[in-house]
Amino acid sequence: MQILRTHGWTIKLEEKRMVDTKKEQERDELHRAIWAIADELRGAVDGWDFKNYVLGTMFYRYISENLTSYINNGEIEAGNTDFDFAQMSDEEAEEAREGLVEEKGFFILPSELFSNIKQKSNADMEWAKAHLNEKLEAIFCHIEESSKGSEAESDFAGLFADFDVNSNKLGSTVAKRNEKLVKLLNGVADMNLGSVQDHDIDAFGDAYEYLMTMYASNAGKSGGEFFTPADVSELLTRLGTVGKTEVNKVYDPACGSGSLLLKSLKILGKKGVRNGFYGQEINITTYNLCRINMFLHDVGFDKFDVACEDTLTSPQHWDDEPFELIVSNPPYSIKWAGSDDATLINDPRFAPAGVLAPKSKADLAFIMHSLSWLASNGTAAIVCFPGIMYRGGAEMKIRQYLVDNNFIDCVIQLPSNLFFGTSIATCIMVMKKNKTDNRTLFIDASNECIKVTNNNKLTPENIDRIVDIFTKREEVKHIAHLASYEEIKENDFNLSVSTYVETEDTREKIDIVKLNAEIKEIVAREQVLRDEIDRIIAEIEV
Repeated sequence: MQILRTHGWTIKLEEKRMVDTKKEQERDELHRAIWAIADELRGAVDGWDFKNYVLGTMFYRYISENLTSYINNGEIEAGNTDFDFAQMSDEEAEEAREGLVEEKGFFILPSELFSNIKQKSNADMEWAKAHLNEKLEAIFCHIEESSKGSEAESDFAGLFADFDVNSNKLGSTVAKRNEKLVKLLNGVADMNLGSVQDHDIDAFGDAYEYLMTMYASNAGKSGGEFFTPADVSELLTRLGTVGKTEVNKVYDPACGSGSLLLKSLKILGKKGVRNGFYGQEINITTYNLCRINMFLHDVGFDKFDVACEDTLTSPQHWDDEPFELIVSNPPYSIKWAGSDDATLINDPRFAPAGVLAPKSKADLAFIMHSLSWLASNGTAAIVCFPGIMYRGGAEMKIRQYLVDNNFIDCVIQLPSNLFFGTSIATCIMVMKKNKTDNRTLFIDASNECIKVTNNNKLTPENIDRIVDIFTKREEVKHIAHLASYEEIKENDFNLSVSTYVETEDTREKIDIVKLNAEIKEIVAREQVLRDEIDRIIAEIEV
């Protein structure tokens, strides 16, 4: 390879390729290991349920290694190079409990660290068969209890609630269940998760996402409740951060397992999200998954605030500074209190529109909530069920409010079959409070995808094209249209992309003159054949 010494571009490119190759190798290796352990261990346990055990064990390993590394590095910096927290006695370690809980949010005794429990289980299988489930249950209680009274209490409370060590799904007897748990510890221990310092990929975080993708794809409709595909997450985050290198906070009012919240971590970096990650989730299992996801992506307890409540009727974060980035994929057309709760029409989130979203379709209630939580310089990018863009009644009145006040920046039609559990073609609504014009951009991105197994997928090139069109905010024939307020009003505030973007006619154009000539020729040939047949028949009859 010829080296361009003047600029060093070739060297840099080659280095990048080597790093990328190493990343992919590490990632592939990790995915194979996860698949192997999940396939071997799930047995009678449904895959979607068994993820709780795999992820719970990964989390246990992660916080054990995270705490050990934190303590050891501190001692090494102080000159104690041979120190190892895992080898300390519990009595000695207790002296540091208070300070560590204040700094890390939790505490684990050396004897209860993942590595020591795994080692003990393999060294004494008889003990493990009889007692491992009880020991793990006690350890998980101790970890959660260690945070009580600290700022991290709410972040650790109930984190291991879905890790049922006594479930019959693991085995019909205590011994069989514990044999399964030993295999689980060993399988997770053998995963090449490396360390934060020497790994080229976010191994724990990547493992989490791979597991969620693997199980969500087989979980039917429920899978989509837990997980927004990474490609859609990236598109939403890219749309919400155009022109920005940092935001104050990220918020998701229906955060699921937190995949959307954390996508900004990859796009903006840790320093790019100054004040942390905020969300709300009504499902307790999913809420636990979200908190685990935060920790596995090395987000400290002081950098996230996730609540388990009904966002629409019991919203949290009232007193927080408005959010500069809101990304969300709320549940489609679910029921909510609506007009049954007389207080909601006076709720400052919903009152400005003068009407509530229908009781059977809460979609626009999530939209109004997000708008209320949005900073004046912020952007909200929300996945929407297409029906809310054209249905009449209360939904039309809410759309009119949004358009009248110039909050809708863009509506993007997405390809069908992007999400687990549904094949519908969803769309994205982008909202801003600081628009510089009163026009709304409509983008038809329904063909921006590739087919992967049973689902469609947005490639990096697809995402780049959509974001580029969004950023340039220009007319693109058959793809993008800038609609004026008057145009939208004339269409009764219908916000369907198909109303504004003319679909390209891909039908074959027919030359009628040429076609008529061809038909005439065919008729003539047909007459010649008929004449020939008549002649042959006449000869036969003679």
